[in-house]
Amino acid sequence: MTVLVQKFGGTSLQSQESISKVISHIKYAVERQHKLVVVVSALGRSPDPYATDTLLSLAGESVPLQSEREMDLLMSCGETIASIVLSNELQKNHINSTALTGGQAGITTTAEFTQAQIKSVDTTRLEKDLNHFDVVVVAGFQGQTTDGEITTIGRGGSDTTAAVLGVALNAEGVEIFTDVNGIMTADPRVAESARPLKNVTYSDCFNLANQGAKVIHPRAVEIAEEASISLHVRSTYAIESGTLVTNSGPDQSITGIAHKSGLIHFKIAVEKEEHRANVFKKMSEAGISVDFSDTSQTEILFTILNVNKQAVIGLLKNLDCKPQIIENCAKVCVVGNGLPKVPATSEIAEKLAEKGIQIIQSAASHTTIGILIHDMDLAKTVNLLHDTFQLSQPLESVVTK
Repeated sequence: MTVLVQKFGGTSLQSQESISKVISHIKYAVERQHKLVVVVSALGRSPDPYATDTLLSLAGESVPLQSEREMDLLMSCGETIASIVLSNELQKNHINSTALTGGQAGITTTAEFTQAQIKSVDTTRLEKDLNHFDVVVVAGFQGQTTDGEITTIGRGGSDTTAAVLGVALNAEGVEIFTDVNGIMTADPRVAESARPLKNVTYSDCFNLANQGAKVIHPRAVEIAEEASISLHVRSTYAIESGTLVTNSGPDQSITGIAHKSGLIHFKIAVEKEEHRANVFKKMSEAGISVDFSDTSQTEILFTILNVNKQAVIGLLKNLDCKPQIIENCAKVCVVGNGLPKVPATSEIAEKLAEKGIQIIQSAASHTTIGILIHDMDLAKTVNLLHDTFQLSQPLESVVTK
């Protein structure tokens, strides 16, 4: 029995027209003798009636709910509804299918409601159902504890569900269907010359996703890499092949550019020795993620998401810290599997300086170069770097220096 895992996001299921596209992809795989596990997200996006954010709004102004357990019960409904709707549509189209919740599919998690971790996957029920059905539709984003409590595994959890089930079933591969034709050299809404990549390494895919590219969740990439199972990122609405993610990628120094906006930069003068130790410790305890963190004898630097602003200001006030704040920042990250092969850092600084773009802070490794800029310079920066590194040109036409 050859198993293939497919994952469809909410936008792929928001209309009858898009569902027909989903069914055509499923039917194509079934006709080629695959047994399919199809993982689904909640239907559509807010304000669509069964999108996750819409369901949360049913609780009114009390979101988040007082009980995280009940919040998970509510949030899990979107994916459960989607699995039933799709399975029913498949049956209408004479495709033998059934629907399962994450827990019924054997996904056991920790009891950390809203951010549960997957502990194990028991494929007994899935394998039994695959012997009787051509397609098993599984509600993504969810699992259950050993006590039978329903949990959710965080935003992007349907990608993670697909990767975990693909590994557990020793599937031939995992196909991630979305509304764009694969992984792009940059966000096409920002860089008009962005083009799809035919193949990328797990490392580059993870870094692009982790730095803001929203096509696939980085945790799903990590899981696939650990088991060396291929990921195939494709468009629901096209027949093009999309992007294949494996151990091998294009032989070029720079693969793509990712970005994040809605950031705030903090600079704190070190007036007390305990500041250096306590600032990051307290933010970690509060579950606040930081970027561009740096310390010296005289100052502490870091960047956070705008949504964490008040929490961080309150935390710093309790530590008797007086931060300087730069709001409306954005991070642009150049990603590649061989950045030392090019004078990337100095070239980026030179190009941006020529255009009057201020670099607030930067950081580099052998796979990424991140720069923090003002949000108003985001589009200009992404397009400038995309052109500088000739990312709009297919690999065979790129002139290397």
